[in-house]
Amino acid sequence: MATEPGYDPKYIRASEIRSSGRAVKPRDAATLIIVRGDGDQPRVLMGQRSAGHKFMPNKFVFPGGKVDAGDHRLRPPHDLHPSVMARLARNSSETRARALAMAAIRETYEETGLVLGEPETPTLRTRSPQWRDFLQFDINPRLDRLHLVARAITPPYRSRRYDARFFMADADLIQGEVHEAPKGSGELLKLHWVSLPDAQALELPSITRMVLVEVQRRLEQGQQPEDPGPFVHFRNGKTIIDAI
Repeated sequence: MATEPGYDPKYIRASEIRSSGRAVKPRDAATLIIVRGDGDQPRVLMGQRSAGHKFMPNKFVFPGGKVDAGDHRLRPPHDLHPSVMARLARNSSETRARALAMAAIRETYEETGLVLGEPETPTLRTRSPQWRDFLQFDINPRLDRLHLVARAITPPYRSRRYDARFFMADADLIQGEVHEAPKGSGELLKLHWVSLPDAQALELPSITRMVLVEVQRRLEQGQQPEDPGPFVHFRNGKTIIDAI
């Protein structure tokens, strides 16, 4: 089994590895990197996956998760920046691209309790129970403030596979008080704001280390919506790193 960025076999349980058959189709997922700049140095929000998780147990990660059906049905007043939309919708659709960004914000709310967006009239309406919880605060998500940082697809030998997009946003999008240790759903433990150097010292998936380097680069050089980022995927058993 080859070693590849983000998926070191040393940390993979036997139950996570396919024994035979065709590769599992990756599920769309999204992650949100929230950058807080009100201290001596930038900090990002991270939490630890519990030991009971079947995918990357005990690892520190950014909030995020799978795309839900309700993410496809909502279109907020402030859509993705055209350059971000174009990069996301390459070989896909704008509806799918928008759903990925919506999932990043929704999953962040579910895992951390943080509402990212702004007061907007009228507030979106939906039958999705997940989005009804978010929208009860009369806040609409702001997709135009999200930057696309990276993409990674879980390797084919895994029994659970995700096609994850990593978004980045400023913490000033958070509505309400920002706590040092936000209280979320409990899915992520030890939620806290951490500097980029301190984050690199945590127990991280390798892909998260790569993304942190990309975040550091963008913060130092300034980022534009059209800026490319790394796209980690696999072909014929080899790691491929393209640009997204």
